[in-house]
Amino acid sequence: MEEELKCPVCGSFYREPIILPCSHNICQACARNILVQTPESESPQSRRASGSGVSDYDYLDLDKMSLYSEADSGYGSYGGFASAPTTPCQKSPNGVRVFPPAMPPPATHLSPALAPVPRNSCITCPQCHRSLILDDRGLRGFPKNRVLEGVIDRYQQSKAAALKCQLCEKAPKEATVMCEQCDVFYCDPCRLRCHPPRGPLAKHRLVPPAQGRVSRRLSPRKVSTCTDHELENHSMYCVQCKMPVCYQCLEEGKHSSHEVKALGAMWKLHKSQLSQALNGLSDRAKEAKEFLVQLRNMVQQIQENSVEFEACLVAQCDALIDALNRRKAQLLARVNKEHEHKLKVVRDQISHCTVKLRQTTGLMEYCLEVIKENDPSGFLQISDALIRRVHLTEDQWGKGTLTPRMTTDFDLSLDNSPLLQSIHQLDFVQMKSEFPATPILQLEECCTHNNSATLSWKQPPLSTVPADGYILELDDGNGGQFREVYVGKETMCTVDGLHFNSTYNARIKAFNKTGVSQYSKTLVLQTSEVAWFAFDPGSAHSDIIFSNDNLTVTCSSYDDRVVLGKTGFSKGVHYWELTVDRYDNHPDPAFGVARIDVMKDVMLGKDDKAWAMYVDNNRSWFMHNNSHTNRTEGGITKGATIGILLDLNRKTLTFFINDEQQGPIAFENVEGLFFPAVSLNRNVQVTLHTGLPVPDCYSSRASIA
Repeated sequence: MEEELKCPVCGSFYREPIILPCSHNICQACARNILVQTPESESPQSRRASGSGVSDYDYLDLDKMSLYSEADSGYGSYGGFASAPTTPCQKSPNGVRVFPPAMPPPATHLSPALAPVPRNSCITCPQCHRSLILDDRGLRGFPKNRVLEGVIDRYQQSKAAALKCQLCEKAPKEATVMCEQCDVFYCDPCRLRCHPPRGPLAKHRLVPPAQGRVSRRLSPRKVSTCTDHELENHSMYCVQCKMPVCYQCLEEGKHSSHEVKALGAMWKLHKSQLSQALNGLSDRAKEAKEFLVQLRNMVQQIQENSVEFEACLVAQCDALIDALNRRKAQLLARVNKEHEHKLKVVRDQISHCTVKLRQTTGLMEYCLEVIKENDPSGFLQISDALIRRVHLTEDQWGKGTLTPRMTTDFDLSLDNSPLLQSIHQLDFVQMKSEFPATPILQLEECCTHNNSATLSWKQPPLSTVPADGYILELDDGNGGQFREVYVGKETMCTVDGLHFNSTYNARIKAFNKTGVSQYSKTLVLQTSEVAWFAFDPGSAHSDIIFSNDNLTVTCSSYDDRVVLGKTGFSKGVHYWELTVDRYDNHPDPAFGVARIDVMKDVMLGKDDKAWAMYVDNNRSWFMHNNSHTNRTEGGITKGATIGILLDLNRKTLTFFINDEQQGPIAFENVEGLFFPAVSLNRNVQVTLHTGLPVPDCYSSRASIA
């Protein structure tokens, strides 16, 4: 931000800055130093008398000044001004051209604000070179930038910088005293010259600089006054002129017919606009920082690719006997030239982007400090210009600015197939076809849910070779071999049917007509320890009625109909329960597991695709492939709970009623993929409960076994 706080003429921090009509700032003393006297015929009074001008500030015609281009000689002149000789153009410490005064300013005991200004003076902005002729008010006609003074004061305090004399013309010396009445810091020579201890100044109180800084900070901030009516404070904002005005300006001045608004309201509005503009610029600055990191990585990658390419080239050339040795030097020169060219382009872009980012960051910090100011009129004097600068700076980070001008790859390939007599024709050929770059897994978008895994990937940002598709591979969950689970052009895939409570390894590679890329880094995925699922309307019989987010089911038919759960199990131990919400006329609902292609219009267990327990109000039976076994006393009523325990590690299926095991182990040697299943009719309604731990009684028996 320091560059924003320095005068373009003297190169030091602004001292009593004033705002030129072009919205640029300049020290009041520096403004006086670059004044140029104009002929009488060019004065504002003569122009008004002739009726040729109505503005407070009269800008010089462009054809009456030699403006500066990038290729000028460093000299400028005021053509047509008999009294203005050709004057050398100097450069300030900030590198901005300024016009020095024709004569050195006379020594005076008055401050720059009070010193008289030569009649018919002209001032040229040292930044935009826009010139104007001063009116009778001289430099007092320019508003003071109180906001900028406040920002500089805070900045110097934060940097604990030594206080400098405010009257030294070239290199400011360290201040030794401060006058509380004049509010000026002096070094010893300037104090003796400009603040003698006699006359009216003898009563002024001089204090050490540090004490003066504290008293200045504790003193109330000066209120900006109207430049046309110096005794009046700003009270309104002129929308047409875009400047604060006082009430006299509205009553008798040039703003009497203009649209005006409340100063406080416009202050808040412009602060809001500047904040919004800074948000966009902040995003650009963040992108620029990331882009600089990318460019610096490119330098290292170019170095590595260059070394690798040179080694390959040397190995090929050495294999072609003596004739290739003569050609080898020429080919290496080509590679080195390409290497240097790439480095030069990238380094130039780094340098350019660094400078632009520093300027952007400085502007951002300066704007943020300006926003902290509580002086509405002072803020509004500079807010429009700052908003334009922020938008202009953001536009400069437009399309193409954050795009590398050079790739890291060396698009060269050595053709070593010709015979020895064709060695003199050896040359590099561009690699028209290349393998695609290795895809990058986007970790923030990869996740697991139950026994499903969703993976997302993308091509590297600097990849120039397109991919025709991608191949996603997963292992078996036990650290076994990888297998392909997806092949296609999409960059996101969800894999269902994985084992619960298992750890999978995933990787991705890209392919095109040339071949396949290397594998990405391996991503480790952990599936859920227990299953959370609901009933599946998609595979259920059409007579099944769903409610409660598909956790509660009943039927519209008197015949038994089958409904399955959404999640299938092939590994691990799983337990879920169903509560009986309604039980009328003693039906026989059935509970268990089934294959995905089980019959849906008969009782569960009638075919060989289901393993079930059907139960009435007195007893139960196990049934598979229409075979009824293990009649057990004890039935169900409304409110009863049926538990199903599928232990695929031991390959068993066990049933529970009201937390008690119902009969022996119902089925053994069960293997494959099973879905929770229920069959019921219109006399029964049940609700599913999932994600439950295994019953304690079963866990204890399993540990003993």
